[in-house]
Amino acid sequence: MPDDRLDPATLADDLVNRVHALASLDALREAEASLVGRRSPFAELQRTLGALDEEERRTLGASLQEARRRVEGELEARRGLLAAEERRRALEADRLDLGDVVDAAVRLPVAVGHGGLIAATQRELEDVFVAMGFTVEEGPEVESDWYNFEALNMPPAHPARGLWDTFYVDLGDPETVVLRTHTSPTQIHLMERATATDGLPIHSVMPGRCYRRDTPDARHLVAFHQIEGLVVAEGITFADLAGTIESFTTAYFGPSITSRLRPGFFPFTEPSAEFEVTCTVCGGGGCRTCSMTGWVELGGCGMVDPAVLTAVGIDPERYHGFAFGFGIDRCAMMRYEIADLRALTENDVRFVEQFS
Repeated sequence: MPDDRLDPATLADDLVNRVHALASLDALREAEASLVGRRSPFAELQRTLGALDEEERRTLGASLQEARRRVEGELEARRGLLAAEERRRALEADRLDLGDVVDAAVRLPVAVGHGGLIAATQRELEDVFVAMGFTVEEGPEVESDWYNFEALNMPPAHPARGLWDTFYVDLGDPETVVLRTHTSPTQIHLMERATATDGLPIHSVMPGRCYRRDTPDARHLVAFHQIEGLVVAEGITFADLAGTIESFTTAYFGPSITSRLRPGFFPFTEPSAEFEVTCTVCGGGGCRTCSMTGWVELGGCGMVDPAVLTAVGIDPERYHGFAFGFGIDRCAMMRYEIADLRALTENDVRFVEQFS
């Protein structure tokens, strides 16, 4: 048996003490090879086994492996302790002093977020129409061609489809799924449900976002917001439509703003009209926003075409209706005297903070 300097147990005690003295993970990584690797005393002792007889070699080899496993175990335990200590120090260094945070919050102004102008305008419009006896309905922004066009009296190749620059969605057959160009498809959904559940009469408004391939300018955006209204009942006339438009204009814009109807064309209403309101930017005097006319077109309206009622299973001989639709963005533009709709999408904080 070799002397005590090469005894595995004695070597293990010495190496364990060296492991416990390691003060960092870097030091441990540097010392690992000299503790249990090729440069360690265990490797040196391993090389002496060939000079021993078989019995001594077997006994010393077993002791050597046991001693190595002991040192390796202590090494891993030390590695875990050092890693935990380094994490603790890193967290301590990153810790925030809550007193400093509170002091900073007291000293610095804190900005609180708020809803956007369009969302606020939509809620205000809904409140106006609910007060007038309407309910609020919603519909999907991705529609089939049938709901967006055909059910609204615009079959394939109908010339009126040219009025809408449409975004088609790559689903199903070509040009069968669209980003809705108006909120009118929700009217079709609503009338279908009313037919199936005997839910007539209908007095509803339908707000939502729409999409058209328009070139953005002072009065147009690619993604914009509309609110449409639909009334279907017995005995409805064009006078009811005109009265509803005027009541809305007065309730929302105030008594100084008036509305007017001009003959128009929409494939889903007959007769049809475009309704305009006094330009709130110039007060009717003429400016860039109203193209020097004193009026700003808010939307379209008309009596629901009998073909539309027939498409959803409503008897046009018994029931009549009117529909109207206009831009929520345009309403905000008129009410708050915004000269250019593009300001709504530019996120200029100087503009946004005016409506907090």
